[in-house]
Amino acid sequence: MRSLGVAATGMMAQQLHVDVISNNIANMTTTGYKRHRPEFQDLLYQDLRRVGASSSADGGVVPAGVQLGLGVKTAAVYRINEQGIMVNTENKLDLAIQGEGFFIVDLPSGESGYSRSGNFQLSPEGALVTADGYPVSPGITVPANTVEVAISPDGMVSAKVDGQADLVEVGQIELAAFVNPAGLEEVGDNILKETPASGDPQTGNPGAEGFGRVLQGYLESSNVNPVQEITALITAQRAYDMNSKVISASDEMMNTVTQMR
Repeated sequence: MRSLGVAATGMMAQQLHVDVISNNIANMTTTGYKRHRPEFQDLLYQDLRRVGASSSADGGVVPAGVQLGLGVKTAAVYRINEQGIMVNTENKLDLAIQGEGFFIVDLPSGESGYSRSGNFQLSPEGALVTADGYPVSPGITVPANTVEVAISPDGMVSAKVDGQADLVEVGQIELAAFVNPAGLEEVGDNILKETPASGDPQTGNPGAEGFGRVLQGYLESSNVNPVQEITALITAQRAYDMNSKVISASDEMMNTVTQMR
């Protein structure tokens, strides 16, 4: 019976849906996290009577035909890159991007990583780094006797050095933008990498055309909506239950056939 296989694909699809929802809920408090959503497609169809086929010698055609679907498959699990809520942390090294763009991070492999997580710190040498110690590109280092760091909305980093009245410019934060940010590959630690699907990165200063502004003392929270996720979880659970009932009904029907005398 086709219904056994069809319902099995439905159960696997809803199981994956729950996996995606659970990851969203687990990252509700992850800085810069973007929620994910699965996208499904129907599988191939079996033509028991092809639509448009000749039905008589006088030129009649079959108006509808008979097609039986074989189930469902996962087409993609993609990120929804809508803006998260800005949270005031009062930490001078916390940065949030209001608008488009990603922070650029120099990875140990020599590649560039991209992130919306701006919870930066200073290394022992005074370099601006991520929580894992990866330098923010381009390299920005503040003097050892710095008493305060100021970062403007256009990404200019200035330091107030002990004993000096004026701020000293020490670097310029750059952002990267992509034609298709959903095509970036997630590698963990709030880091993404470019892929052929994302396109090449376009770099520029914050506030320039096509790039968001930088807010000092703020972090972008996750854009996960717990109410939406719980609603989606209930829907996925009900769909899983209904597919399991189809398998149970098909099994009972086959049992009826085997008991015929």
